[in-house]
Amino acid sequence: CTLDSEVALRVGGDFFFDPQPGDSPVNLVLIAGGVGINPLFSILLHIADLHGYQEGKGNRHKLGTAKLYYSAKNTSELLFKKNILGLMKAFPGKITCCFHVTQQRSQICKELQPHVTGK
Repeated sequence: CTLDSEVALRVGGDFFFDPQPGDSPVNLVLIAGGVGINPLFSILLHIADLHGYQEGKGNRHKLGTAKLYYSAKNTSELLFKKNILGLMKAFPGKITCCFHVTQQRSQICKELQPHVTGK
């Protein structure tokens, strides 16, 4: 997004991401806190599947990027963090994540350091 961009927000309830072939590409910004990552992680897996299918077989889905902002008290409470890092490695520039920790007291592991903000 840039300054003055129009965005759509959805909080809670039933939600999903199901792009259809021929739809215009959209860039997703996903925001999660704690266990609220569960449905968003499913969306990331779906996006990864579509990217993998697109690269392997040339499907008609036009995909944008997906950026996840995920917050927890500390890195040990970041669910699926290794899986998310794997998706970022598999689809560089297409799937990205910024972890935010609010009460981290110990050293953050080197693998996570480039992606973590907060205390």
